[in-house]
Amino acid sequence: MDSDIGALTVIFTEFYYWVTVPLMFLIHVGFCMYEVGASRRKNMMHTLMKNTMLIPLVTITFFFFGWWIYFAFPNGPGITGGITRSDHAVPWGELMGTHMGGPGINQAEQAMGYGVELGNGYWSRINGVFWAAFLLFSWTAASIVSGSVIERIRSWAFWLIAVLVGSVTWIIDAAWGWHPDGWMVTQLGYHDAYASGVIHAIAGGAALGVLIPLGARIGKFGPNGEVRNINPHNRWLVTIGLFLIYTGFWGFYVACNVPIIDHASLMPEGTEAPTFYTATTIYLTPTTLSAIVFNFLMSLSGGLIAGYVVSRGDSFWTYSAGLAGVITASAGNDLYHPIQSMFVGAVGAWAAYKLHYWVERRFKVDDAVGAVAVHGYAGFIGLVICGFVLWGHPATAAYHDPALITPWGQFIGACIMFGLLGFLPAFVLANILKGMGLLRVPAAVELAGLDLGVDEAYIADDIEVTEADVEEARRMGLLVD
Repeated sequence: MDSDIGALTVIFTEFYYWVTVPLMFLIHVGFCMYEVGASRRKNMMHTLMKNTMLIPLVTITFFFFGWWIYFAFPNGPGITGGITRSDHAVPWGELMGTHMGGPGINQAEQAMGYGVELGNGYWSRINGVFWAAFLLFSWTAASIVSGSVIERIRSWAFWLIAVLVGSVTWIIDAAWGWHPDGWMVTQLGYHDAYASGVIHAIAGGAALGVLIPLGARIGKFGPNGEVRNINPHNRWLVTIGLFLIYTGFWGFYVACNVPIIDHASLMPEGTEAPTFYTATTIYLTPTTLSAIVFNFLMSLSGGLIAGYVVSRGDSFWTYSAGLAGVITASAGNDLYHPIQSMFVGAVGAWAAYKLHYWVERRFKVDDAVGAVAVHGYAGFIGLVICGFVLWGHPATAAYHDPALITPWGQFIGACIMFGLLGFLPAFVLANILKGMGLLRVPAAVELAGLDLGVDEAYIADDIEVTEADVEEARRMGLLVD
């Protein structure tokens, strides 16, 4: 920060990412309310605590290795190069804690970041809030899996899966497909500005990978394979939860941007270019907050309308389809026209609804909240649509001489996100846990309710306090036998 404008840029960037964190926190509040509302009364507290405790577990593991993976693995490693040096992201480094701006003792004078040399004075101010923004993405990815498996999974089994998704697999795909130097970006022309695949497709794929070995809830399917609806116990909670997720998505979208950067400083050495300050996507391509406002609201609206029509006014799927619409359009929402966003969102919401019920009937997969469809199928479809709509556009900033966006590059990227990094690792871990008898609660516990132990303790406490009240009332002569 060797100038006034440099200092102001860094301080503004620090505050910008800090603001995104509480906004994205609302996504997790929304997921908790949404899942509690969707579960039955006998499973409410188990559902809530399962989702709550992923916060500390994913936070701690993301601090120790998740953040490092993003900066270390854009080359694969082993695909286009080795592990990238990332001193500012190692957990024992001085820049992973309170630091006032000087170069770290254990770090080089310059730390690599986003393909350019960024001084430690930059990372000392930005590292914590940037880490926190990515951490909230991690919570979101893990919470997507959480909703699909409610009412029958063991808590610790889910928490292991949450760490796998939140601190390992999603951040690997972010390094590959969400870093401007990621090998998928530079080699495939992969483009996913607001994470149709990087967060949503991978989390949806992971949810499917867990659901297959986990199995359906007792009573979901009849003896002849007929599907029974297990309706939310509180549709108001589901509604409010989804609206909180919509609200938190404003922070989600904004956190996917770099708020202000001088593009001239990113050009190769010796290149003459005028000073040009602008916001950029995570790929360092220019964008504006107006693009977010237009396209987020239009894709949300397209999804809501399509969901209302295709579900014949079902409240659960109308609200869920709004989210599916945003997720479908997110890959290209930095460049789409608002009308394109609306139609892309509508197509994704319609497809998510249809695919959910087709998979449920055909393969007997019990996805309690439709997370695989709303996040996984919609995210996959959104990536492929982006390949057609933005065909030929540079995938990342032009100074990288980038690959161009193509339908086949987006399709391969979608398969990597949903299948290779989403479905496969979660499927393997879930089957290991199942083989050890640690994946699913016993049938008797599921029938009685996963809150039985908690409820029993609360009831015992209530009885003890009530008896004490009665005894005291008798002593004071307020009650006569």
